[in-house]
Amino acid sequence: MSDKQDLLIELGTEELPPKALRRLSDAFANGIKTGLEKAALDFSEVKPYASPRRLAVVVEALDVKQASKEVARRGPALTAAFADDGCPTPAAEGFARSCGVSVEALDRLETDKGAWLVFNSTEQGCQTGELIPDIVTNALNKLPIPKRMRWSDLSAEFVRPVHWLVLLFGDDIINTEILNVKAGRETRGHRFHFPGNMFLADPASYVPLLQTEGHVLVDYENRREAIRAQVLEAAASVNGQAVIDDDLLDEVTGMVEWPVAFVGKFDKEFLQLPSEAIVSAMEGHQKYFPVVDKHAELMPCFIAVSNIESHDPEQVRIGNERVIRPRLSDAVFFWEKDKKQSLSNRVDALKDIVFQQKLGSLFDKSKRIAGLAMTIAADLNADKQMTERAAILAKCDLVTDMVGEFPELQGIMGRYYAQHDKEPDEVATAINEHYMPRFAGDELPETPVGQAVAIADKLDTLVGIFGIGQIPSGDKDPFGLRRSALGILRILIEKQLNVDLIRLINAAVKLYGDKIKNKDLSENIYDFMMERLRTYYLDIDIPVDVFEAVYAQRPAQPYDFDRRIQAVDEFRKLPEAHSLAAANKRISNIILKQAEGKISDKINSALLKENVERTLAGRINRLDKEVTPLFAKQDYKAAMEILANLKEPVDEFFDQVMVMVDDKNLRNNRLAMLNKLRNLFLQIADLSRLQDKK
Repeated sequence: MSDKQDLLIELGTEELPPKALRRLSDAFANGIKTGLEKAALDFSEVKPYASPRRLAVVVEALDVKQASKEVARRGPALTAAFADDGCPTPAAEGFARSCGVSVEALDRLETDKGAWLVFNSTEQGCQTGELIPDIVTNALNKLPIPKRMRWSDLSAEFVRPVHWLVLLFGDDIINTEILNVKAGRETRGHRFHFPGNMFLADPASYVPLLQTEGHVLVDYENRREAIRAQVLEAAASVNGQAVIDDDLLDEVTGMVEWPVAFVGKFDKEFLQLPSEAIVSAMEGHQKYFPVVDKHAELMPCFIAVSNIESHDPEQVRIGNERVIRPRLSDAVFFWEKDKKQSLSNRVDALKDIVFQQKLGSLFDKSKRIAGLAMTIAADLNADKQMTERAAILAKCDLVTDMVGEFPELQGIMGRYYAQHDKEPDEVATAINEHYMPRFAGDELPETPVGQAVAIADKLDTLVGIFGIGQIPSGDKDPFGLRRSALGILRILIEKQLNVDLIRLINAAVKLYGDKIKNKDLSENIYDFMMERLRTYYLDIDIPVDVFEAVYAQRPAQPYDFDRRIQAVDEFRKLPEAHSLAAANKRISNIILKQAEGKISDKINSALLKENVERTLAGRINRLDKEVTPLFAKQDYKAAMEILANLKEPVDEFFDQVMVMVDDKNLRNNRLAMLNKLRNLFLQIADLSRLQDKK
């Protein structure tokens, strides 16, 4: 028998949640891989497989047995193991008995710290087949399943009922029971094309057998790409181009085992609807892919993906066309009805919609947003009148029938309805933009009015929810505060807006009046947002210590924060950086030790005794004049490049001068010089926070 075998694990279930299938598959494979590594079992590759009715893993070239390992069990020290006459003490004899040998059979272990009795033995490894059940069980228990279910009268719990289990190691079944199902070697094919059982000879036959006989493309990625190719080909057949949303592609991949794409059509009259409404009906409700022409205009057709190769594909097409028509008819009805009432006439209806029970209605929120947005508008040179109008109308489409049916169109439909009402373009655009960014990586609002309302909306939510103590914890963030915080920061940084965030937080707090009374609220929100900013920079490979160096100065403007980050990150790459960072650490330590008295940064030139300290003082004074105007322009990169010239005089000073001398005046003057040096850098960041690059 070979010392390596392939392993197949397949869990057969009822249809798994399509949006979660990829995540479940990857987590299951990672769990199996982690379990094998912890068991010290070698393998060449772990391959995940998944379809709507199964999670599977194939492990290639897996050890059939754990390797034996040498085990040294340490006993009593020799000084305690033997009496003066050389006879074993009870401690030595007891240790030998526990090891199942005589004292004479024990070895000695000698180190620099002493000598001990030791029992050396060889521990035989377990057969892999004995370890797999626990590894599989642990992997299943750790899957990201929010809520598990039970079925029948069984005690097992899983995301869906489990019907079969395959555990093949080589050509042998691993006899066990998991989730109340006994392991075997029979899988099942497509629910309709091949509903019966299929015999598996070994793991290598799993994928080809399911595809050729079972009508199941079990490889998730291959099935996903097959769907993409079919959808593109189907769209090309009608001289169009499919619009393929990645999330929808993932969802459809999680819904079918044997994909068959086809073209369906709908009446041209529906194209009178806003294109987003048509796309929402197709993608969100029917899981269809829209088709556009060469001008990127919607065509009256769609691409659907069936889970069966029908003997009468025409009936499948007709059935899908019959389903989409009432959805689009409803959208037309909502569109025409909603246009009969302007957004401005819907403002009072917001009074009946609760934003949060302790914080009032959406009407209350809209008024706060308007007040805060006008404050922001002044910073952005945005039209205050337009900003106020956009803020008041921003939430009004939430009470329209269209958004009630298609919530994902909030803001988008608001823009259309505002245009229909002849609102100014700035107002209509801002109503849509104020939700941006809606998700990670989403586009940002482009117009100053849209930016002002977007920031105000998100900041009002942050302040209000924090103010009533509902701070996000763990995975719980029902109001999307982390997303709101990052959205504000992205707008301010990526749109290069010089806005004082702390001032805005305080303004938002004030607008809530006596609804919130947390005295540390503003500081807590700032710190919460800075934690999101830490993650933002980690995602673009800015080292944590660079972030910490800037964060220590608590800049009020996120865009200013970003410019400091970029400057420190560039400075860190200079040859002078290490020495100056170390000097700043040393200076900080010295200054902190003298905290009992306020240290000046005024240098008395008459007290400069040594040449090197005169040189350093002169360089500090000269560079101070050079960098001050650069600080005023927030040109931190140029300032840091200039300050890097302090390396040589700083090094020479510390090499040749004692700071903490007995002469109080001399000592205080040297402390003042170091304090002035430190304060130059502190106008950008606390370089003492920088770590040595590994």
